[in-house]
Amino acid sequence: MTGADPVLGVVLVAYDSGSVVLDCLESLRAATGVRLRVVVVDNASTDGTPARLADWAAGRLPWAPPPDSPIPLAASHTPLALTPPGTCAPPDAGFALTLLQAAVNGGFAAGVNLGLAELARDPAIERFWVLNPDSIVPPATPRALATAPGGFGLMGGRILYLERPDRIQIDGGRIDWRTGVTHNIHQYGRHPDTPAPDPAAFGFIHGASLVASRAFYDATGPMAEDYFLYYEEVDWALRRGALPLAYCPGAVIYHRAGASIGSGGPGRLASPFSVYFMNRARLRFVRRFRPGALPGAYLFSLAKAGQMLLKGAPAAAAAMLRAAHGLPPPAVVRRRLSPQALARVFGAQPRRRR
Repeated sequence: MTGADPVLGVVLVAYDSGSVVLDCLESLRAATGVRLRVVVVDNASTDGTPARLADWAAGRLPWAPPPDSPIPLAASHTPLALTPPGTCAPPDAGFALTLLQAAVNGGFAAGVNLGLAELARDPAIERFWVLNPDSIVPPATPRALATAPGGFGLMGGRILYLERPDRIQIDGGRIDWRTGVTHNIHQYGRHPDTPAPDPAAFGFIHGASLVASRAFYDATGPMAEDYFLYYEEVDWALRRGALPLAYCPGAVIYHRAGASIGSGGPGRLASPFSVYFMNRARLRFVRRFRPGALPGAYLFSLAKAGQMLLKGAPAAAAAMLRAAHGLPPPAVVRRRLSPQALARVFGAQPRRRR
């Protein structure tokens, strides 16, 4: 890498991601033809993620490629000095890493916003890539995102299931305004047989791999933090004004969907935690942008809860119904959040119900 290579800022929001974030960082260190400025925001993990990351950067923690990696990976071995928060990396650095530790888990958007604010200090960064830490990135993808034609607000690429690398998770998203449900374009389509999508059909870019231009960030501001999980990127896209959504055909990532929060995936039902916050966020989104669609959104919640019961998932059905009626989460969901996080999300820690 040289000082002439383009610069790309990267935000990884980690929560109990110690088992996967190093795979993502090692894949990013293998990127070619681009200078990366990476900020990992740890959302008050309980699994020792910050310590693992620091030990890895210092060369104290050996790393080996995961056996299911869809691309060849090799350990970088070279120790990496962390860039202190509030400072800019040297211009000629090919890869720079900063660790920010949030005092409380404020949700996905809160973590993203901390990372964006840190990267925005560096005037050399014109594009900010929000990337999930449970991803593995081919070496050409970062440069593709850094050099794609400009003039966009938000840009995405192709997200493939890491567990099924021949299958697409999403190429871009659509919104069903009758219910607020979002749909993944080309989901489960075969890669590379599926052609690139038309971004004119997009309603949003998926938050697992999303690039924001500085023009967008300066005009729109940070993500809305009141969703906690899900729909933040959908909300962000609808506030973009005249700036278009874009698609970068060469920007492929492999995503371990739901590694930390239990999102649904191929052959896997979503966890009650994921169900509760997805439904809560969807109704909040509809109330904000299309309140006339609230009856349809509510009826969808009831129908989906019934479907979950038929599939033998009563805990997920209960989580769906509690979110639909504006109730605090069930105990199985509360147990995954600290009292401080519960207070931040709900205003006060919900009472425990028998």
